[in-house]
Order: sequence, then C-alpha cells, then structure tokens
Amino acid sequence: MSERDGIFAGTDPFEIAARWLAEAEETESNDPNAIALATVDSEGMPNSRMVLLKEIEPEAFVFYTNYESTKATELDSAGKAAFVMHWKSLRRQLRVRGIVERESGPQADEYYASRSLKSRLGAWASRQSQPLSSRAALMAEVAKVTAKLGPNPPRPPFWGGYRLVPTEIEFWADGAFRLHDRFRWERKEPGSAWQVQRLNP
Repeated sequence: MSERDGIFAGTDPFEIAARWLAEAEETESNDPNAIALATVDSEGMPNSRMVLLKEIEPEAFVFYTNYESTKATELDSAGKAAFVMHWKSLRRQLRVRGIVERESGPQADEYYASRSLKSRLGAWASRQSQPLSSRAALMAEVAKVTAKLGPNPPRPPFWGGYRLVPTEIEFWADGAFRLHDRFRWERKEPGSAWQVQRLNP
C-alpha cells in the first residue's frame, strides 16, 4: 500500500477515477468520457461498443441509452457488465466490472433535459439497433417527431440510464519497458470493504 502514491493515491476508487477523468478532460481531444462497454447475449457471446460515461457517483458509474437497443437487452438479461476507459494522452486506463441496474427516474429526466434539442428528438426518432432502410428514412422520422413533440420533448419511456455498481476496479498506468503499474480494487459485493492489490504488468 505504501507504493500507492502519486496518481494512484487515495482511499476511495471513485474519487481516483473522477480525478483521472478530470485530468483526461484537459488532455484528450475527443470524448475523454468514452468507455468500451462489454456485455454478453443470452448464449454468452460477448459484445462491445463505445458509450459515453455521464457521471461518476459515490458508488457507481452512470451512462444512458435506448432501452430497446441490443446493449440494453443484454444488460437487463445478464445484470452484469464491464467497461474500459483508455486515455492515450495520459497513457492510462480504467477497467471496471460489476452489476447493473436501470436509472429511469428523475436523474434520467434531468440528464435528458440537459441534452441538445436535436439529440432529444433523435432519441425519439431512432429505433436503436434495428434495421434501417436509409438515412433519408431516419431524417424523415426526425422531422415527424419534431412536428409532433415541438421544442420541449419529454424523455421517451424507452430511453434512460444504467448504473454500473462495481465489484472490481483496476487502475493501469503505462510503465517503461512494458513494466506497467496496475492496482486492482476488489470487493465481494457492493457496499463491502475494498481490498487493494498490486498486479504484475
């Protein structure tokens, strides 16, 4: 534990993660909050895609999506997920695994309302992950919902958030000669005490 100083210092992994993200916001040119979210389907086949992390809470990581999408179907079915954030400018990454739960209350309403009008209308227009005949068809649907819902559309009932509550968080930083620094925070279940261990590169 005495080695865990500098960028790894701290007694709360969520505070360390938030600090790393804040640093990345100063150095990454695009989407410092991008995560590669991994899920599995009903047959155990893995899936991954880029999603934007929207909040680091005291006990969880929060992102948003269409509840009718492939990712949402897999999240709801498995109840578990993992993601990795990689910041090339900082030469660091964050790996997280844990359980997921929906966030479909006032917090989701508030985030939805903070999005640009075009993004809010787009959420209504897109049948995420479903086949699409053409981009023209998508834009026609955007025009349709714009005329119907106006300048203040409510959050769609099929759109909201997910909260990933981790049981494992790993902080990784690049080291000379591939001798990287890795610290894994692990707990048996949400709310229990963390155990921290240095890992081999």
